[in-house]
Amino acid sequence: MNKVFADLPVTIFEAMSQLARDNNAINLGQGFPDDPGPEDIRRAAADAVMDGNNQYPSMMGIPELRQAIAAHYGRWHNLTLDPMTEVMVTSGGTEALTSAILAVVEPGDEVVVFQPVYDSYLPIIRQAGGIPRLVRLEPPHWRLTEEALQGVFNHKTKAVLFNNPLNPAAVVYPREDLELLARFCQKFDTIAICDEVWEHVIFDGREHIPLITIPGMRDRTIKVGSAGKIFSLTGWKIGFVCAAPPLLRVAAKVHQFLTFTTAPNLQVAVAYGLGKPADYFLTMRKELARSRDRLTQGLQRIGFPVLPSQGTYFLTVDLSPLGLNETDEAFCRRIVTDYKVAAIPVSAFYEQDAVTSVVRFCFAKKDSTLDTALERLSDAVHRR
Repeated sequence: MNKVFADLPVTIFEAMSQLARDNNAINLGQGFPDDPGPEDIRRAAADAVMDGNNQYPSMMGIPELRQAIAAHYGRWHNLTLDPMTEVMVTSGGTEALTSAILAVVEPGDEVVVFQPVYDSYLPIIRQAGGIPRLVRLEPPHWRLTEEALQGVFNHKTKAVLFNNPLNPAAVVYPREDLELLARFCQKFDTIAICDEVWEHVIFDGREHIPLITIPGMRDRTIKVGSAGKIFSLTGWKIGFVCAAPPLLRVAAKVHQFLTFTTAPNLQVAVAYGLGKPADYFLTMRKELARSRDRLTQGLQRIGFPVLPSQGTYFLTVDLSPLGLNETDEAFCRRIVTDYKVAAIPVSAFYEQDAVTSVVRFCFAKKDSTLDTALERLSDAVHRR
């Protein structure tokens, strides 16, 4: 058996979701909304099934979606992309990341990865023969530092994986951090694989700055996006890969032997969605920010120390000031059993030297769901 995968434990996401099901608990662990998503986009997908072509679409994605992706990033980020040579559609963001990693990383290459880290990165790097070099980010700010980057970048650094906005820490990185990372990429001739699936889920007037737009990074960045996160349709699994032609050509060859292509009706609907006016995306952010604030204020009233949430569907709580004498994982297992609310321990996003005091909650839920969860958690801080 392949040890890279055979030795992997069940993911904490599946473990906590199973505990939620076993305990009939409210699941604030996994990151998905509990509404069906925008009706007009769903109808566009349904119409495309009934009235469109349901046979194999282009491996690279239907032309109208690739054009819509390029136009969308042109409007939002002044990023000029050739839709036919610099844009590819994949079956979700995870497949997009896998295609990018396998396109770039060869045996013996070192890959810089920031902890907390999305769970698919390390197995795929290792399957490619790469050697992860881990950087530990810390609460409450989770920022990049020159000292940390100096400790991992060297002449063997082939790639860096960078998640912005950062799940689970809910950070939207400012330009100074991006420029710092860009300097190291250029100094060591490193390719940046940028997981930017949360790019539209940002709050309080913040701006998402793609690393590919930082001077010197245009030809050494693979940008990954996800319609599932943009439109709160997480089951659709429509990913985007944007990169200069020499990088995209190789990623496309990997994609050819992973999923080859992606459901054409969903591609039609996403193309329609990406063309929606700016007000749609700004309203979506305001509605999610309202849910964030509802859960934040409720948790604070109970006594939870909530860390700032700048983006994503998540907010985090640092348990360390509470003196509970239990790890984040023990806390999550206790509240799902005793209080019927599931959360995710952030230590699960670390392979080594984990932060063990931070818990992640998903706020992309209906008001009634959040309110019931808060009622159940009302004495979780005080009783053990």
